Amino acid sequence: MSKKVLAVYFTQSGQLEQIIDQFTKPLSESGDITVEKVRIDTVEKFPFPWTTPTFFDAMPESVDGVPTALEKFSFKESVYDLIIFGYQPWFLSPSIPMSSLVQHPGFIAVAKNTPLVTISGCRNMWINAQEKLKRHFKNAGTQLKGNIALVDKHNNYASLVTIFYWMLTGKKDRKWGIFPRPGVSDEDIADTSVFGETVKKHLLTNDWDGLQPALVQQKGVDVKYSLMFIERKAGKIFKIWSKIINGKKNRSAWLVGFKYYLLIALCVAAPIILTVDAIFFKPFLGKRIKKQKAYYEGVALE
Repeated sequence: MSKKVLAVYFTQSGQLEQIIDQFTKPLSESGDITVEKVRIDTVEKFPFPWTTPTFFDAMPESVDGVPTALEKFSFKESVYDLIIFGYQPWFLSPSIPMSSLVQHPGFIAVAKNTPLVTISGCRNMWINAQEKLKRHFKNAGTQLKGNIALVDKHNNYASLVTIFYWMLTGKKDRKWGIFPRPGVSDEDIADTSVFGETVKKHLLTNDWDGLQPALVQQKGVDVKYSLMFIERKAGKIFKIWSKIINGKKNRSAWLVGFKYYLLIALCVAAPIILTVDAIFFKPFLGKRIKKQKAYYEGVALE
């Protein structure tokens, strides 16, 4: 009997659509598997390119997981053998469209008791977003079996410049001819089919136990200590900012404050904190760090 796969995703720039296409290619080319792709969109559109105010205005609702109305969507089947959930992190949280989908009754109904694999495309931080999705999936009774996190592998500060250049201009070229091209590289997007091939093997045998270890072995997930360290702390701070901003009438002014805080935190505070940690703490926390990295590489929920 043919296996039925549902791939759901949201994209503004088209990058995640490319990722989904490459990832599902081995599945689509198999005569034993049918792949249904559903692109999710919101009733109230998020602009692309963004403007700086509209981008930061999405922060509180992203962090708090506040759902927004989605355009009408439908699935051909009521039961699938696998769901592929493609998303991008916004402010260390699932993007508002995909956060809205995971809370939507129509998606929850089809996702219950169904194996699911997440795949994300982002600058470099995805851990907090994935943890939030894990909780949603657990509440929905969904069986999270695998995770792939595709990132921009360039220097953290170079990618900070290029991601804003891309978001605010819509251009995915080399800024000034000096900086690297923003986003997940074309080579990494093309290589995503390797992960799709691995998923296909487990889907056809209906044996999911070894999927995530296999994906980790293939570098489908690569947890960097410095990014993990910063993101764990930043996630808590973002929650504080979202709470403050949501309680203010002059929201736009507070969002400007958050913007400058974020730039200072990333460019000034983070390097100092990482240096202090590297000297006084990291050398003595080897076992703890290894355990943390292993947890985030996996799909279990603490």
